[in-house]
Amino acid sequence: MAPQSENRKVDPVALTLREARERAAAVSDVSYAIALDLTDPGSGTFGCRTSIRFTASGPETFLELATASDLHVTVDGAPTEPAYDGRRLWLSGLGGPHEVVVAARLPYVTDGDGMHRTVDPADGETYVGAYLGMDIAQKVFCCFDQNDLKAPIALSVRADPAWTVLANGRTLSPPPGADADGSWAFAPTPPVPPALFVVAAGPWVSRRWEHAGLPFGWHARASLADELDRDLSELRAITEGCFDHYAEIFEEPYPFDSFDQVFVPGLNWGAQEMPGCVTYRDEYLPRGAVPEDLRLFRAAVIAHEMSHMWFGDLVTMTWWEDTWLQESFADYMGYRVAADGAGFDGALLGHEAVRKPAAYDADRRRSTHPVAPDAEDVPDVDAAATIFDSISYAKGNSVLRQLVTWLGDETFLRGVNTYLTRHRFTNATLDDFVTALDEASDRDVRDWVRLWLRSTGFDTLRVEHVGPDGAVPAVRRLGVRPHRIRVTAYDDSWTEVGSELVDVGDEPVLLPRFAGRVVVPNSHGETFARIVLDRRSRDKLTSGLCRIDDDLVRAVLWTMLFDEVQARAVPASEFVDLVQQHLAGERSAVLVSAVLSRTLDRVLPLRTPADAAAAAHDALASACETGLLHARTPALALAFASGFAATSREAATLRGWLEAGAVGDLPVPPTLRWRAVRRLAETGAVDAAFVEEQRRREPGLEAEHGAAAALAARPTVEAKDEAWAAAADPGVDNRRFGALLTGLWSTEQAGLLAPYVDRYLREAPSWARRGQAFAQVVGRHRPALALDAVQVSALDRALAGDLPTVLRRQWADWRDDLG
Repeated sequence: MAPQSENRKVDPVALTLREARERAAAVSDVSYAIALDLTDPGSGTFGCRTSIRFTASGPETFLELATASDLHVTVDGAPTEPAYDGRRLWLSGLGGPHEVVVAARLPYVTDGDGMHRTVDPADGETYVGAYLGMDIAQKVFCCFDQNDLKAPIALSVRADPAWTVLANGRTLSPPPGADADGSWAFAPTPPVPPALFVVAAGPWVSRRWEHAGLPFGWHARASLADELDRDLSELRAITEGCFDHYAEIFEEPYPFDSFDQVFVPGLNWGAQEMPGCVTYRDEYLPRGAVPEDLRLFRAAVIAHEMSHMWFGDLVTMTWWEDTWLQESFADYMGYRVAADGAGFDGALLGHEAVRKPAAYDADRRRSTHPVAPDAEDVPDVDAAATIFDSISYAKGNSVLRQLVTWLGDETFLRGVNTYLTRHRFTNATLDDFVTALDEASDRDVRDWVRLWLRSTGFDTLRVEHVGPDGAVPAVRRLGVRPHRIRVTAYDDSWTEVGSELVDVGDEPVLLPRFAGRVVVPNSHGETFARIVLDRRSRDKLTSGLCRIDDDLVRAVLWTMLFDEVQARAVPASEFVDLVQQHLAGERSAVLVSAVLSRTLDRVLPLRTPADAAAAAHDALASACETGLLHARTPALALAFASGFAATSREAATLRGWLEAGAVGDLPVPPTLRWRAVRRLAETGAVDAAFVEEQRRREPGLEAEHGAAAALAARPTVEAKDEAWAAAADPGVDNRRFGALLTGLWSTEQAGLLAPYVDRYLREAPSWARRGQAFAQVVGRHRPALALDAVQVSALDRALAGDLPTVLRRQWADWRDDLG
C-alpha cells in the first residue's frame, strides 16, 4: 500500500485484484455497526455513522466511502483527518485491533447504485433503498468493500415514523409498525460481504407469516397493495415450496434469522440476493393480468435468489472470477427448484427460448470468456462488471445442467453439500468446488472442468446419415466436450416415436432404430451446444414445427432457428416467414412471447434492412392477429395481443381496445395499454394530448414510464429532441432513461433517427460515467435499428477511443452482433 499523506490523491478507479489481495492479507476480524438517518429524504442526503472494528497486521490500509460530506473520523477514540480523495480513506499508524468511527452525509441517487430514492406518482409516497453490489457499498457506509472481508453487520435506522424499514437481520425493535419515533434496530448478521447489505425503507404494504420457525414476509409499495394481495397466495406457496425443497437437498440449514422479500422501485438488476431480505424489481408485480412468461420467470427468480442464501451468501466467491460459483448455480437451481419445489414445470421454457439463445450469442463474440476465468483475467471491479453476463448466467446454468446429467444427481448433490459445509460463512474458489466434487465422484471431474468451464465457445451436434444406403441417422460432435443428451425421433407428422439418452464423444452415435425418422438431438436442452438437423428433418420442420406436442422440444427448435438467423445461415426475411407461418399455431404463451421478443429485439435491429422493417412488422402483426383469433387460453390471448399491439398499424383496432378496456373478454392490463399507446404514437396515429389522457387514467410509475416511451416514439424531430433532452438530464433516473430511449429508437424510423445515432455515439460515454450499473443501462439502450455502413464506421471510431469499461464491452458486443 502507498503511504498515507495529507496530500495523497488517488484516482477514483475501481478496486483491483492486487489491492484486494493485499488488503485481505493485512486486515482481519472485521465487524460493522451502522447507524443510518433517513428522516429527511427530500434533503438530497442521508446521515451515516459507521463503527468499523478490525485487526491490522501492517501499518497502513484504506477504507472506502464515496462522495461524503460533513466527514468526521476517529481512530481508537481520537479525532483524525485521514487523506480522503472522495472514495478512499487512508489510514496509517496501524497495528493490532482498532476501531474506526466514520460519520458523514452521503447523497441519495436515482441511478440504482447506492441509496436510491423514488417518489411514487400514484400517491406521492417516498421510498429509499440501499441497492448495493460490487464497489457500491461504499456509497452507503464506510467499509472494506470487497467480498473476502466478510463481517457481521449490526444496523440501526431512524426514518419517518410512518415507514417500515427492512434489512438483512431480524427486527429487534420495534415490533413491525409499532414505534412512533421511527427508530429501528436489527439483529447483527452472520459474516456477510459489504456488497450484500440492504435497507429498504418506506410505507410498504407488508404481508407476514411464520414458516419453519422463522418470520417470512412479502412487501411492496403501498400503491401496489391490491397486486400484492392478488398474487400473495402464489408468492407464499412458491416461497414455502422452494424453502422446503432446499431444506431437503442441502444439508446446511438456512443460514439467516428471517426471510423477507420486497418489490422495490428502480432496482437495476432483476433481483438481488441480500441475506435475509431479497429485493426484486417491482415490475415483477405488474398491475392487471400477469403474463404467463413473467409468472413462470418470477417463480424461477424467487428460487434463484433463495438459492443464493447458500451459493453466494453462506459461501461467497473470493474474487469476481468466480462469479459463476454464485450466478450459474443460482440460475440452474432457480429453474430446477421452481419446478421440483414449487410445481412450475414450464419455467425452463424461458431459459431454453430466451436466455440460452442469448448465451449462444455471447459465446460467439470477441468478449466471450470461460464460465470460470482465471482471477488475473478479471483485474479490477470494472472488469468484473462485464462478466455478469449470459456466459456466467445462462451458459453456466446450461453447463451445470450437463454436469448433473453427466455425474448423476446424487453424486452432484453430495459434492455440493461437502462444499457448502466446508466453506460456510467463508469464501471459496473454483478449486474448492472441484475438490468437493472430486471427492464425491469416481469420474474425472477436473478434466470435465477444463473442457467445460475453463474454455470458451460451444460444440455443434449434427445429425448425419451413415451406412451403405445412408439410412441410419447418427449424431456427430464437432468439438471436444463430452455430451450426454436426449435424442427424440418423430414420424413425418411430428408424432414422437422414440427417445434415447446417449453419450456423444469422439465417435458418431448411431441410431439404427430411428432409421427413416425425423431426429432431434439435445431435444430437452440437456447440454450447451448448437444443433444442426439433417436436410430431411430440417425440411420437415419448415412445415411441422407447431405440430410438436412437447413445449420443451419446440423451444429447443425455436432456439436452433434463432441461431441460424444470427449466424446468417438463414436470411432474416426467411426467419420472419417461418414466424408468420408457425407462431399462430404455437400453444405455449411463453414461447409466443419469446419468439416475438427475439424477433423484435434481435432479428429486426440486427438482421433486417431498414427498408424491410415495415413489412416485417406487418408479418408479425398478421401472425399475432391470427393467433389471437384462435387463442385457447387467456395467457395465449394476452401474449398474442401484446405482440399485435407492438407491431400493428391498425389504429382503429388499437384505439378500440383502449376505449373498451378489453380485447374481447380479456381486460387490458397497463402493460398492454402502454404497448398499444406507444405503437399508436410510433405510427403517428395519436398526438401528445392523447398520450397525456392515457397517463391520467391510472397515475403511477407504470404510466409515467409508458407515457415517456410513447412521447419519445412519435415520428417527429420535435418529439425526438424532447426525448433526447430529457434522457441527457444529469439527474434522470434509470427507469425514465430506459423508457425514453426505448421509445426513441424504432426500426421503422431509420432515416429520422440517423442524427440521433451519431449523437448517441458522441454523448453516451459521458452518461455512462455515472457508474457501472447506469453504464449498462446506457449500453443496453443503444440504437435498436439496422446501422448503415457509415454508422458502423462511426461505432468503430468510438470503440477506438476512450470509453468506460462497461460501455466499451456493451458496444463491442453490439459491433460483433452487427457483423
